[in-house]
Amino acid sequence: MSKIIKSNNKGSLIVLSGPSGSGKDSVCERLKEYNNNFWVSISCTTREPREGEENGIDYFFITKDEFKEKVKNQELLEYAVYNNNYYGTPKDKINEYLNNGIDVILVIEVQGALKIKHKVPEAVFIFLMPPTMKDLIYRLKNRGTESDEKIINRFKEAYKEINEVTKYNYVVINDDLDEASRKVNAIIESQKCMVERIEEVYLNNPEEEIHELLMDDKYFKNINVKF
Repeated sequence: MSKIIKSNNKGSLIVLSGPSGSGKDSVCERLKEYNNNFWVSISCTTREPREGEENGIDYFFITKDEFKEKVKNQELLEYAVYNNNYYGTPKDKINEYLNNGIDVILVIEVQGALKIKHKVPEAVFIFLMPPTMKDLIYRLKNRGTESDEKIINRFKEAYKEINEVTKYNYVVINDDLDEASRKVNAIIESQKCMVERIEEVYLNNPEEEIHELLMDDKYFKNINVKF
């Protein structure tokens, strides 16, 4: 007998954002231990690479002129200016992955996330929050990749971003990386059970067939039910 419902198998668009230092990249990396059906979109940026970052893996590092050309050619799903640098999400590949049933995670700044919410309201928006602002400033300083002036600017920006949390669907406190990653994975998995994904409900079986099954003693005797 066929299944009662047919669900849409298209991948979910997941937007993960939060203040710099909240652990977005670390959560995505840890997610791979629980889930292998997602792709993390690679953003492009005009900022300088940090130590250990690779072009085409962590970001596409481009010049401001190259970035403006992408904006002009409508190659970006969204873009924003953060800490005097441009950040943007390339459109290519996203729909290809979604249509093949693979979830796409956009790790982007809050400005960009809110722009996507207007364009793609059905996307899932997750805000990753540091446990305390003291923890946040510690993480930023512990990176050792930026000047004190840039760290102070990021810290000030974090206060503004946290005020936008009510515009998201979910908030996850990243106090423990394992726990935060499991929660994010649970949110992603829960989207596959949403009623909105149902394409068709098969309740058009002939009444005669159902009636015959109900009246057939052999049908029930052949069902092995243990209490």
